[in-house]
Amino acid sequence: MNDAGEPAYRARQVLRHLWQKPAPDFEAMSDVPRELRQRLASAFVLPRLSIDTDRISADGTRKFLFRLADGQAIETVAIPDGKRVTLCISSQAGCALQCAFCATGAMGFARNLEAFEIAGQVRELALLDPPIRPTNIVFMGMGEPLMNWRAVDTTLTILNAPDGFGLGARHITVSTVGVLPGIEALARRPEQFRLAISVHAPSDALRRTLMPVNVKYPLAAVIEAAKRFERRVTFEYVMLGGVNDALEHAIALGRLAKECGAFVNLIPLHPGGAGSFTRSSPAAMRRFTAELKRARIEVAVRKSRGLDIAAACGQLRAERLRRRPPVGAQQHGDVQVA
Repeated sequence: MNDAGEPAYRARQVLRHLWQKPAPDFEAMSDVPRELRQRLASAFVLPRLSIDTDRISADGTRKFLFRLADGQAIETVAIPDGKRVTLCISSQAGCALQCAFCATGAMGFARNLEAFEIAGQVRELALLDPPIRPTNIVFMGMGEPLMNWRAVDTTLTILNAPDGFGLGARHITVSTVGVLPGIEALARRPEQFRLAISVHAPSDALRRTLMPVNVKYPLAAVIEAAKRFERRVTFEYVMLGGVNDALEHAIALGRLAKECGAFVNLIPLHPGGAGSFTRSSPAAMRRFTAELKRARIEVAVRKSRGLDIAAACGQLRAERLRRRPPVGAQQHGDVQVA
């Protein structure tokens, strides 16, 4: 601002309207002089994400489909739970990883999101009337965040910084299938960001059938990376009926969790992302949970939310856009890791 002949505090005023108290455009920054607002509008673009679809579940879950400038679409989910509001945000349009039970993977990969498009999901919800302001953010929407590390790295700073959204690092979780360079990059950051690893099978043989990425990043290497990660690690485990929910799977998963002190989050399969899979029965879920507790593993079963609003990851986007053929990570130059 000094170069523009303005006092330094004007920059702080403008910055506050980006994230802390978002303004829809420069003109709405009412505490900034009109002449400066006009100069900003002529020199810069304040990009917006367009809400294509907004659905509210009977359980309070709210799912948004955002349309991007190039016509791509991404999903964001707001999940209220008492005083907590968790936002599940996307980091890519589509996904290249082709996990067998995931609706996003089935539609293929389009491109990485820019940092303003990732953080912009949080910003757009803060601009609603009434605003949605999260207490927690999870990178568990569309895409693999650690295959878009440069943009995710910048977004983490925006979400956490006092002059950004100011969310505590322990309230921000990055979920990954186990992209090792990205886990190492996240571990190098000094903030206490949380790491969640999508395990979904306790052996390489089974995991390869569900998650092709296991060939490049085998389970043993992922567990070693989790052991080196100095903060709390969560194992995400989608329960697939007759596939990964037997007692032997629980015993093996317990051993892996014990190796790195992981918390286990069991996830009932959402029918919208199921493909040919079915969710585990309540009895199988109880047996599985009991075995983990017997092994003294801290475990929780995630509530199924948004069953009536296509809340499975990628499900709403698939309704709006025709499916694209899946693209492997190595086939798309825009996919990158740290």
